[in-house]
Amino acid sequence: MGERIYYLDHAAATPCDPRVVSAMEPYLTNDFYNPSASYGGGRLARAALEGARDAIALTLGAKANDIIFTAGATESINLAILGAVPEGSHVVISGVEHAAVRGAAERRKYTVAAVDARGLVMPEAIKSALQDDTVLVSVALADNEFGTVQPIADIARMLEDVRSDRRSRNVMTPLYFHTDGSQAALSLDLKVSRLGVDMLTLNAAKCYGPKQVGLLWAKPHVHLIAQLYGGGQERSLRSGTENVAGAVGFAFALELAQKGRHDENSRLASMRERLVPLLEEGVQDLVIDGHSKRHLPGHIHLHVAGLDAERVVFHLDNENIYIATGAACAANKATRSPSLEAIGLNPEEADGSLRITLGHLNHEEDIPHIAERIINAIQTERML
Repeated sequence: MGERIYYLDHAAATPCDPRVVSAMEPYLTNDFYNPSASYGGGRLARAALEGARDAIALTLGAKANDIIFTAGATESINLAILGAVPEGSHVVISGVEHAAVRGAAERRKYTVAAVDARGLVMPEAIKSALQDDTVLVSVALADNEFGTVQPIADIARMLEDVRSDRRSRNVMTPLYFHTDGSQAALSLDLKVSRLGVDMLTLNAAKCYGPKQVGLLWAKPHVHLIAQLYGGGQERSLRSGTENVAGAVGFAFALELAQKGRHDENSRLASMRERLVPLLEEGVQDLVIDGHSKRHLPGHIHLHVAGLDAERVVFHLDNENIYIATGAACAANKATRSPSLEAIGLNPEEADGSLRITLGHLNHEEDIPHIAERIINAIQTERML
């Protein structure tokens, strides 16, 4: 056996739960059929696909017909934004959105609503960014950088008031509210009626399910234009042979995540509450970013001004400790995450930022060792 790896980047990817792998296995081997086929094997695959859709709908408190399977969260986000917002219309996003949200919004007119120093976007900030031609607002349920939990229900109520005001002025432009719940699926309630959103993105790879499997839930009144064309699968909104095994695995992973979230939240919070003081005590001038209360239980984002965080990550990699600098989707582009700038970090602080995200592969007894190695890596880098 090789040396043990301490994995601290669950926000980037989670291992597929063995129970999920077992649920998927028949549809990768014996029951591999195309769900569009009319013979018995095809009907079997179709039944499994629709069973997965029904199971996810039950978890979300939604209607199965409103769920569109995609190849991950990025495709779901692009369908939500580019599929709902005509060219020339306006989009509002928060300053701490995932690169997929920002990238899609950039294909339309868009405004970035300011967040505070904790990464929180308030309804007033969203409202001030709205225009009469704003068709969509997209705010993550919890962002992937800091794990800050956003006031989604409050924003939804504010947007309903804006819709009422538009109607009173005979402004007929629709106003949709989309949230990316990918990072929150393990920790927060996903019942769509409580969130108050019109569209919800989820990603199986963030909740111990298979990679390249996602979904977009959209209310029936949301008018979407397909971004992929072909055989007309998924209500003609996502052409391509459906990933039956992936859908089955996604449904099971999401069910397990939501049923076990309270116990797992407590476990992760306990580890975080032990790790953070050790890091603060061991590293002078270390700052914990994000909201002190409204955060995902396993997220820790920190910065040390003047630190070369990339070299710290490299040093820890040699010791089989895996952590991230900034958002994983931006880290390999040699560019600073816009989220770091959005909370007011200067370049020296942003370049010294690290993200630790705890999950299933972490255990309470490992926290002292992890803290010691991270502290030593930071101190070693500071002496260079």
